[in-house]
Amino acid sequence: MNPKDPSDMYSMIVGYPEQFAKGLALAKNIHLSPDINEIIIAGIGGSALSPDLVYAFFQQDIRVPFSIHRSYDLPKPVSPQTLVIAISFSGNTEETISAAAAALKQGAQVAVITTGGKLSELAIANSLPLVWLTKESENFQPRMSSGYVIAVLTQLLINANILPESAATALITAATALRQIRLAETGQQIAHQLVGLTPLIYASDNYWPVARIAKIKINENSKVPCFWNIIPEMNHNEMLGFTNPQGGRYFALMLKDASDHPSINHRMEVLSTVLRGRGINSQIINMIGNNYLEKVLSSLMLMDWVSYFLALELGIDPTPVDMVEQFKAAMAK
Repeated sequence: MNPKDPSDMYSMIVGYPEQFAKGLALAKNIHLSPDINEIIIAGIGGSALSPDLVYAFFQQDIRVPFSIHRSYDLPKPVSPQTLVIAISFSGNTEETISAAAAALKQGAQVAVITTGGKLSELAIANSLPLVWLTKESENFQPRMSSGYVIAVLTQLLINANILPESAATALITAATALRQIRLAETGQQIAHQLVGLTPLIYASDNYWPVARIAKIKINENSKVPCFWNIIPEMNHNEMLGFTNPQGGRYFALMLKDASDHPSINHRMEVLSTVLRGRGINSQIINMIGNNYLEKVLSSLMLMDWVSYFLALELGIDPTPVDMVEQFKAAMAK
């Protein structure tokens, strides 16, 4: 084990493809009512990374309105036909507990995904459908559980007759493909280029969840600033900020899918040239996979490796989130 990685995040990343089959199994026998006309996912931080992906993967098949709520209470009134799925890895996320309690008060259906804490107590006290997530080790972080949560959420939607069984099959097929791809070396090479620079992650609108999650992984694992945007939107505003970067030093990573609109991919090439003229280096990363789902998962795993190796390059333990814990303690006073 690397002494800079005492919690062995390396093994967590290697084991990512195995989470999908395990997650589907965790939720297989959870019963949900089929009388649902709306779904609200309540979650925040690492626990809320996966719902965006599930919707991106299966939006053509999801048969009811689907939204994600990242705050206290609920964004609007709900009914007995609303299913609120509360996700908190720790079970103690105050925003998510607030949303679950509000849903119960208004008579909505509520299901819970967690490892324990106050949210599990709420679920048990109210006899709610409850999926116990797997915490692989004492220091296993919510952001490293996205395979579990994607699979659990997918299976719950299948159980509620919101998604077809083929969604689970698609996840297993993608996870199988992911096992065959070797991404660590590429991730290490990219990470080496980022030392001393602020990463910028760009993707097409089709892949905005990937860009956003990659940014979050670099923030949490590497403990450095990182920003994301989509192309072509950033060509109409953010790009102009590099006219006067005020001393900022950046490196742009662009996630390219060959099947995206040709103009999007041409914009990436031109943007790379334009940024280079402003002294900003960039790299266009060709996404790997046979379909959208595989390209998303492989790109996320690559960015896990990038953020992991960048932390090691900087002499930082990638696992702890000390500033978050300090902030929570200050909020509790």
